[in-house]
Amino acid sequence: MTAAPSPRCERVVELSTEELRARLPEAVRVYVTAMGYPSWATQQRIPVWSAHMSRAGWRCVAAFNERDELSGVGYGYSGDAGQWWHEQVRRGMQERLPPERIEEWLEDYFELTELHVHPEAQGHGLGESILRTLLAAAPGANVLLSTPEGPTRAWQLYRRVGFTDVLRDYRFAGDPRPFAVLGRPLPLEK
Repeated sequence: MTAAPSPRCERVVELSTEELRARLPEAVRVYVTAMGYPSWATQQRIPVWSAHMSRAGWRCVAAFNERDELSGVGYGYSGDAGQWWHEQVRRGMQERLPPERIEEWLEDYFELTELHVHPEAQGHGLGESILRTLLAAAPGANVLLSTPEGPTRAWQLYRRVGFTDVLRDYRFAGDPRPFAVLGRPLPLEK
């Protein structure tokens, strides 16, 4: 069993694909722990994260503690037709939004794919620091994300930085949980 990362953040930095690849098991463990998934899910998610690294506009930001342990990570890329998440969200929008609103959101956006902070490091502004650093140079006119419904720290963060509802109580194929799709224009204000 690995000890929990220290909540004290020493640095928040952008990572290249090579830098994330070198720490991918550690990064995915942060995700698995933050989401409360079983540890075996780490091996399932590594190939997915690896595949995402080749997408256009991919960016990653990570937070490290004083022991150089990863305590938070976020990444995303330019959303595009044919990508699983894009097609799922488009389907949901077509059920609930007029066509012009769909195009406003999906024509040019950055998909905030993952943003996770180890539970031991939460509550210290680390998620917001990762989010702001990640989106500071993100491509696209908008940013979109999905998050499980319910009152969480993530919800508080997204509302605080201006995300609004795009879809609520939405169910992605293969997952029975209700999700919200949230969005906002880019860039973020300082």
